[in-house]
Amino acid sequence: MKKPRVLIVEDESSIAELIAVNLRHNGFEPIWSEDGAAAQREIDAFLPDLILLDWMLPGQSGLQLARHWRKDPRTKVIPILMLTARGDEPDKVAGLDAGADDYITKPFSTQEMLARIRAVLRRRAPETATERIEIGELVLDTATHRVTWQGAPLKVGPTEFKLLGYLMQHAERVHSRAQLLDKVWGDHVYIEERTVDVHVKRLRESLGAAATMVETVRGAGYRLTAQATV
Repeated sequence: MKKPRVLIVEDESSIAELIAVNLRHNGFEPIWSEDGAAAQREIDAFLPDLILLDWMLPGQSGLQLARHWRKDPRTKVIPILMLTARGDEPDKVAGLDAGADDYITKPFSTQEMLARIRAVLRRRAPETATERIEIGELVLDTATHRVTWQGAPLKVGPTEFKLLGYLMQHAERVHSRAQLLDKVWGDHVYIEERTVDVHVKRLRESLGAAATMVETVRGAGYRLTAQATV
């Protein structure tokens, strides 16, 4: 079985080595780059399964790199986990808005890091319970990992794809943030409910004209409805 390749982009060698050792012992293949230029060379040579990206780097910052990789079609769907010493809420949201799937605040435990990596990799895997779901003119196909609206393809990230799939499978029902964390993220012991809001916002941006189908129900959560397209 192929080991998942994890690209560690971290300029502090002691931290990178500690992460690499723990990943190696837990069935991953770590690759280390100390800045964005080195990381890009690795990505050009071989796409990793996940990127562990430090916020503070020499040259381009982690935020700039995340935005760059999210715009590149080749790296758009690779999960990005931000490593940051910044614990402030606005900084966390900035990381998610830049395209990160999740973040880990230093110092962190090995168990937390592994749990978050496994959770993000699980989210990347397409849902297989129902291959094709149609709600109005919105179609999600898990076999091809594609979303279309009125026949036109939409670019949807891996976490948003799974979130949309769950909402479409349970259309017209209201789901709390806690329920979505449990059903979509699975291992949400380290993930805050605010993360759900950021991914819903990103999902709406991806849906374009179909964004109104994802409704916010004040004080309750979110619902996907066909009624909003009428």
